[in-house]
Parts: sequence; structure tokens; C-alpha cells
Amino acid sequence: MQKLPHHYFAQAIGKPMGTVTTDSGDLQNLEIAAPIEFDGPGDKWSPEVLLIASVVDCLILTFRAIASASKLEWIHLRCEAKGTLDRVDKITRFTEIHIKASLDINSKSDKDKAFHLLEKAEQNCLITNSLTAQIHLDIEINIT
Repeated sequence: MQKLPHHYFAQAIGKPMGTVTTDSGDLQNLEIAAPIEFDGPGDKWSPEVLLIASVVDCLILTFRAIASASKLEWIHLRCEAKGTLDRVDKITRFTEIHIKASLDINSKSDKDKAFHLLEKAEQNCLITNSLTAQIHLDIEINIT
């Protein structure tokens, strides 16, 4: 890892109607639109969905690093998240994010360790640590 602080860049360009084009240097452009709940088309990534996707992506990447450092062998991690957007004190924001993490491992003897490392990954996820929403983590460990 590079020394902190890190700096990230993105830009977006939009017109009065249609999608917003978002880019970040050499990365592939994203076409963004409002979600269907805000009268968008419902067929494009939205800022709301991108935020929730960032939560599950960050959890997996954080778990990957922690599991590697802890020498946990694992096979597959699937994370799903559902965010609740609500209006609180006249401010629209995500109030809760429920994450379901389903981890496949080979060894029953690693079950407690795997559970602990998933909790640790959630506690160290820089995305969830940057949010004010309450985070709820449901963990399922499967022995294959």
C-alpha cells in the first residue's frame, strides 16, 4: 500500500437531459442516470446504486487483504447489500445498509476465524467508515 493520504479523481459531464458521463483518467467511462425511484430510466447505474456497490466491493477487498494477512484459506465470498434511503431532519440520506456476506471455506476448523475476519473487514472497510448510515452485517459461513 502506498503511504497515506491517497487522492482520487473523478469527473462527470451532463446535459439538461439524458445520462451523465463519468470518468476517472484511464478507467472506462460510466453512463449514469437517476434511478427509477427518482423518475430515471432504471437501466443505468445511479449514484445510489454505485454507493451501495462500493460498500460490497470494499468489504470483499478488505476481507481479501485481512484473510491473506491472517492466512485464512477461502474459496468464494458473495456480498449483497440493501440500502435504505430516507428523509431525516429534512435531509435525504442513506440511513441503513444491510449487508449479507456468504463465505465459502474448506475447513470447519476455520469457521470461527472466518467469522471474526469478516467482522474485522466490515469494521475496517473505508467506505462504510466514511458513511453515517447504520451498517448491519449478516454473516453466513459455508463449509464446502
